[in-house]
Amino acid sequence: MGFVEPCLPSVRDTPPRGAEWVHEIKHDGYRVIVRREGTRARIFTRRGFDWSGRFPWIEEGLLSLRVQSATIDGEAVVCGQDGISDFEKLHSRAYDHEVFLYAFDLLELNGEDCRHAPLEKRKANLGKLLTRSTGVRLSEHIEDDGAIVFEHACKLGLEGIVSKRRDLPYCSGRVKSWIKIKNPASPAVLRVVEEGAW
Repeated sequence: MGFVEPCLPSVRDTPPRGAEWVHEIKHDGYRVIVRREGTRARIFTRRGFDWSGRFPWIEEGLLSLRVQSATIDGEAVVCGQDGISDFEKLHSRAYDHEVFLYAFDLLELNGEDCRHAPLEKRKANLGKLLTRSTGVRLSEHIEDDGAIVFEHACKLGLEGIVSKRRDLPYCSGRVKSWIKIKNPASPAVLRVVEEGAW
């Protein structure tokens, strides 16, 4: 398994409700699919471009995992002193050595395709895998009311949240089982508005 087309969330204004949903912080970074195979680590962008060699800390983290192979979905970020992801620093390329991965899904492990398993099982296995790595860190989900999680994310100035069905498999392309709710005051949303104004 090499590049896998990522699962893309649908956008809504409000979080979904119900015990079948879990919620993750949406970090402001680059969506990437990373692949460890033997002694080789690779990084692919959302559209499949090969960025291997660009983020050494992520690659070191992948190579530190006690596996023969793994394919992980996540967000490459660099954080400011406040611990919040800083897209401007990331985009500048001056901090490539500080970029790490917030890993939120496990697509393959030691040759086994994990995508058919429910999200909660994939996340549990990912958590066990990442107990020692700093370059690749688990993006933990929150089992609480989505509206409350979103409210706290906005108060912290974060990009928003992604709500996911805990019981469903991983599917490439746009899906309704992953829902993105954007903080309208976040730098990521304001950046898009400013770019659209031109």
